[in-house]
Amino acid sequence: MKILVVDDHVLIRESLRGVLNELRREAAILEATSAQEAMRLAADNTELGLVLLDLGLPDRDGFDLLAEFRERHPTAPIVVLSGHHDRASVVRALDLGALGFIPKTAQRQVLVSALSLVLAGGIYIPPEILERRPLPAEPGAAPPDRKPAKAPRDLGLTDRQVEVLAMLMQGKSNKAIGRALGLAQPTVRNHVTAVLKALNVSNRTEAVIAAVELGWDLQPAVRS
Repeated sequence: MKILVVDDHVLIRESLRGVLNELRREAAILEATSAQEAMRLAADNTELGLVLLDLGLPDRDGFDLLAEFRERHPTAPIVVLSGHHDRASVVRALDLGALGFIPKTAQRQVLVSALSLVLAGGIYIPPEILERRPLPAEPGAAPPDRKPAKAPRDLGLTDRQVEVLAMLMQGKSNKAIGRALGLAQPTVRNHVTAVLKALNVSNRTEAVIAAVELGWDLQPAVRS
C-alpha cells in the first residue's frame, strides 16, 4: 500500500508517519509539503491506498485541492486534516469526497482509531460535530420527547434502503452502489431519495452524519 501525506509542517508529518507505521507497517509513505508536489506524487503513484490532506497548504486552497484529488483519483480514500473543524468545514469536506475529517488537535489514539476506521471502509466524523444542539423550549412548555429511533426500520427504511445507506456511509457513488447491489442507477437514485426523506435531510453528506448521530453501524451486504 502507498500512502500520501500532504502537510507543510514537519512535526505533523513525523507524527503521522509514526501512526501509519503502526497501522500499516508494510506501507510506503510518500510526503508532500505543497499542493503542487502532492499532485505530482499522486500522478506518479496512481494506486494510492490513502491520502492524508492538510487543508492549510501554502500554495493552494485545501478544498480546491480536495476536489481535484477526488476528480483525478476517484478510488483513493482521502482523509482531511485541519486545525479548524467547525461543522461547515467538515460537511464541505465530506461533500467533496473526503472519507474522514480529523482535527489536528486530536490525540494519538483518536488519530489511530479514525484512520483504522477509514482503512476498514468507514467514514470518520469528529464526535463534537455530531453533538445535537436542541432548540430552547418555550417558557412553561413540557420537556420534548428525546427518544431516538432505535433502528433504521423505526424510520421506515427497507432492508434494501439500509444497504444503500451503508454504502453511502462508505463514500460510494450511485454507480458503485448499483454495481455492488446489481441495481440500475435510477433505482439507486430512488433508494437514496427515500433514505434522505426518512432521515429528514437534503443530501448524502447530511444522511451520513444523521446515521452516525443515531449510532447506526451499518455493514453493506456482500454479494457474489
